[in-house]
Amino acid sequence: MAVSSASKSDLRRRFRERRLQALPGVEAAIQANARRHLAPLVPADAFLGLYWPLAGEADLRRLGGSLADRLALPAIEGGSPDQARMVYRPWQTDRPLRPDGCGIPAPEPGEGDEAPLGPERMALLLAPSLACDDGGIRLGYGGGWFDRLRADPAWAAVPTLAVLPSACRLPALPRDPWDIPLQGWLDETSLHWF
Repeated sequence: MAVSSASKSDLRRRFRERRLQALPGVEAAIQANARRHLAPLVPADAFLGLYWPLAGEADLRRLGGSLADRLALPAIEGGSPDQARMVYRPWQTDRPLRPDGCGIPAPEPGEGDEAPLGPERMALLLAPSLACDDGGIRLGYGGGWFDRLRADPAWAAVPTLAVLPSACRLPALPRDPWDIPLQGWLDETSLHWF
């Protein structure tokens, strides 16, 4: 199947399988590269936006160390689908988690930090990805949460990296008008900037 003629749903299926096959052999190297490269990119007063890993996604929750007090997880919040949005909340391993609007564990709002973190508090976002191309276009699961968040220019200015095995990189993906290119990717070989 040629990428240019494949539908995004076909590509999602294809790259989900490819990532599942590749990840066991490279996840430890992705984790090592995250520990090596990410801490210097997150100032003491800012946060690194992680993700709660689903099956087949690189698990970076153990970054801890110097980043322990500077980690944030996304949460889908809001009532109706029209009002739902992705936000980031500070995360520490001893804080309670609850399923968010998509059923993924997310930090609960706590006393004194009811407001989600704004883009000015975020140094870097990590986006789990099925695939990523040479222009920074990311293939996700199709929910559009990162696209809607990054449609806001303030959030688009926060550097965002795809996290994926190098086997899931390719020259070009189909691009929709709402796709906002990422600034780079993290794989088992290193951290790469576009």
